[in-house]
Amino acid sequence: MNFFQSLAAVLTPTGLLWTVIILGIATFLHELAHYALARWQGVPVKSFSVGMGPVLLSRLWKGTEWRISALPLGGYVEIDGMAPVPGADGQMHAPTSGYAGLPSLGKIAVILAGPLMNLALALGLMTLLFTNQGLPVPNRVRIEEVVANSTAQNIGLRNGDVITAIDGQDIPQLITVNGKQLPGWQSVPEILKKNGPHTFTLQRSGVPGPVQVVFDWTPSVGGKKQLLGIRYSPDVQKVGAAQAFGASVSNTVQAVPQVLSAFGNLFKRFLTLDLSQDQGVSGPIGTAEIVSRAAALGPWALVEIAIMLNLSLAFFNLIPIPGLDGGRILLTLIGAIKGSPLSFAQENAINFAGFAFVMMLMLFVILRDASRFF
Repeated sequence: MNFFQSLAAVLTPTGLLWTVIILGIATFLHELAHYALARWQGVPVKSFSVGMGPVLLSRLWKGTEWRISALPLGGYVEIDGMAPVPGADGQMHAPTSGYAGLPSLGKIAVILAGPLMNLALALGLMTLLFTNQGLPVPNRVRIEEVVANSTAQNIGLRNGDVITAIDGQDIPQLITVNGKQLPGWQSVPEILKKNGPHTFTLQRSGVPGPVQVVFDWTPSVGGKKQLLGIRYSPDVQKVGAAQAFGASVSNTVQAVPQVLSAFGNLFKRFLTLDLSQDQGVSGPIGTAEIVSRAAALGPWALVEIAIMLNLSLAFFNLIPIPGLDGGRILLTLIGAIKGSPLSFAQENAINFAGFAFVMMLMLFVILRDASRFF
């Protein structure tokens, strides 16, 4: 297959549409937060664009030109006093009004509003997800599907069974596999690496007490790995909105090291021009592929993807690289600490270098995405 045939095999029209919708909403709300904090402090906003590239439609409202642009991904807000202004001598000069005239805390508020909006959206969606779907219970395994004619079916396992203990031992909250800590519900493959008799203690719908399933197991036959024949996930516990929100905050805090590690790995691969794939950070093609798969699983799978994308946007934008929101905050803090802002030439040079780095990083991610299909 050629490149486009390979793409068509993993991307669906529905998936592409949902990718545009999810990213469009995340970007729109991010820019809307910048806009709101600027206007709240009396700073004019020249334009607000949904999408990038050539302007298709525009309308002036409350002093801002609202635009719909041709490329459906991304967007921008043009805040007065953030860009250089032409002087009488024909040269570009540092702005002195609008955003440039705000105190340091006011500037940081405008910039920080975007990532915080994405973070708030992720928390809201996560709370909605947990309230509707329940909270995962890490030390209980729910059997979602038993494969027909499999070992699992032959020994009497059923869809909906909940494994509460294995070989007479309660399933732990956490297990350590190859030096990595995993939730206890992922212990089933580790148990099945051991040859001999095993016992699953189950909770079964309609049965008042625990059910025990005892079976003999051989991990491989003739060098071929044996499969038990179940699809499983953590069991879930129904919770109210307050508990769901608390769990959302806890999950977000726990996700920070993982996200930073993924971005750190991306930067390392970028600096070494390593195009090999990993599961940490996806580009537009990989994102559309993930959304295409989620769209086939139903609306709650799409909500999970929206949570992941909003968290990624929030954390990525807060990285202190000039050209990103975190970089602007860093430059503002440096100016506040030294008692005066950086010179126009210094800030321009730093922002240009940061923007160039971010653009090259994005190009690298796109190339790495596309390299899978060649």
